[in-house]
Parts: sequence; structure tokens; C-alpha cells
Amino acid sequence: MLIKIPKTSAAKENQITEESVYHRRRDIIKSMGFVGASSLLGSTSAQASFFGNDDKPFETRALDYAADAKQVSTKLTPEEKIITHNNFYEFGTGKSDPVENAQQFKVNPWRLSIEGLAEAPFSLDYDDLFKQFPLEERVYRLRCVEAWSMVVPWIGFSLGALIKKAKPLSSAKYVAFETLYDPKQMPGQKNRFAGGGIDYPYVEGLRIDEAVHPLTLLSVGLYGKTLPPQNGAPIRLVVPWKYGFKSIKSITRIRLTDKRPPTSWNRLAPNEYGFYANVNPTVDHPRWSQASERRISGASLFARNRIDTQMFNGYDEVAPLYDGMNLRKNF
Repeated sequence: MLIKIPKTSAAKENQITEESVYHRRRDIIKSMGFVGASSLLGSTSAQASFFGNDDKPFETRALDYAADAKQVSTKLTPEEKIITHNNFYEFGTGKSDPVENAQQFKVNPWRLSIEGLAEAPFSLDYDDLFKQFPLEERVYRLRCVEAWSMVVPWIGFSLGALIKKAKPLSSAKYVAFETLYDPKQMPGQKNRFAGGGIDYPYVEGLRIDEAVHPLTLLSVGLYGKTLPPQNGAPIRLVVPWKYGFKSIKSITRIRLTDKRPPTSWNRLAPNEYGFYANVNPTVDHPRWSQASERRISGASLFARNRIDTQMFNGYDEVAPLYDGMNLRKNF
């Protein structure tokens, strides 16, 4: 049994977190006049009425995957924190909105299409997501652009394996991703005011060499179980050396293209969110520092748990992808 644990470096967790950084990303939403889904959708009880009181809450199930029987040396973020502290604006802009508003989300049936500049485009249904490729556990650090981080035991398979199966043409230079568009299930998509100003469906993109890098993962689970809806069920992207908004959730479409695809946060605020979005402690967000991060652990969300941010989130093996690039300009 094998677990892949990328290189890590020791980090001190002894500085005080600035809670104000946690809230500042919402400033751009307010400045554009978008109040956010948490204001428009109301309380959890209202959501129960929206979905119908007869619907059962979302249930995860155990997965079979390659894991390690040894104790993992990296301290994991507790599962409770991972599944209750989320950015998923399709279900609301508050950190607790997704877990409160997504519990009747339907993921089966599901269809993920792989298309575009490929010799062998194909699609996967819900069962295929768990059977077409061997599942493995990967313990990755997740660094949010809001300067907080987690350590997550993801379960999934290599995006590179999926792209290889599609047999991309030589003209394919980028990979575009698209989230499910279903305003009936995702109330934040009903209008731009409810969804924080984003023009839905949510879209993301990578260069093809980034997409096929061995670290790039398509996740279908965490902590030994299928993904809960608030974490991007049934399938999401995980790119551990980039800020979290690049790791698009609930994917329905992957397209190989010769042109750089648009990305949602870059369209909304291009001066704040670049296409590459590599974790870089030397390039600050216009409204806060990226030099350090608040590691979410078992303590309070605002406990003394601050660490120095590492270039590429500590995954130095991806550095050759950007040789010769000005990473301040290409942020």
C-alpha cells in the first residue's frame, strides 16, 4: 500500500493570526454591489424549505484506495474543519454557507466530458469516476489566497492519466475546466448578486504541462470517503502549488484547447487574481500580505497558528515549469 507525500519543510506555528485578512477578500464583492448568497438565501431552515423537507441529507461513502498503514508524519487538519470551512460561492459566500446549503446536492447521475483538441474524447459517468482509474491517497497542503491553509488527505487519480486517455493533439496547449451549472441545486448561481459577483458557471484553466504534472490531482474523496458536496463532490481539481481558487469543484467539463481559457476570479478582478495563481510569498495580494498563512488545525480558527508561506507552497519540483518567467508579472 502506497501513499504519496510530497516534500515538506518544517514550519513554525507561533505567530498571531490577523483576523482582518480573513474578511478582506469580500471587500471587492461589496464594492461591486454584490451582497452575497448568505444575505439573500437566508437561514439554514429557509434552505430546507428551498430543497424540500422530504429530501435526505447528503451521505458520503467509504472508498477503496491505495493508502499507507504507517502513521503520516504531517499533521492533518481535522476532518471537521475541512468540511465546515469552505469557499464554494455556488452555495454562499460565507465560510459555513456551503455545508449548510449543499446537503441536498445530487451527484448521481453525473457526467464529466473530456473534449476539445483530442483524438479520443470521452465521458465518465458517476460510477466511472471511481472505477476508471486507480484511486490513491495524497496528503497535500492547501493554501487559500486569503492567507489560510490546511493539510488534507485527498483521494483521487492523476489528471495526467485522464488527459493521456483522451490522446491530446499537439495543438492542445491549455486545459479548461467548468463547474456544473444548475441554479436549482446551486442557489448562488441564481444571479450574480447571490453568488458574489461571479459570472457562472465557474471556470478555470491550466497550461497543459501544469495539468499533466504528477502532482496535479482529480479528487473524488477525502479522509477515506467520497467528497461531501461542500468540498466539490463528486469530483474536483487539486493543484497543491497554486492558490485554492484554482482547484475548481464539481467539474462537468474538461476541454483541451489551443488558447488560454478564461478563469472566473481573473475575470472578476484581474488586478487581484492572475491566471497562474502560484503560491508566492514575495508577491502580495493588493490588499494583504502573502508572506505567511494561518494553518487551520484542531484549535480555534483564529488561534496562534501562523507559519511562513513557502514558494510554490513548498512543492519545489514544479519550479522548472516556470523557468525564465517573471512570476511577479505572471501572478
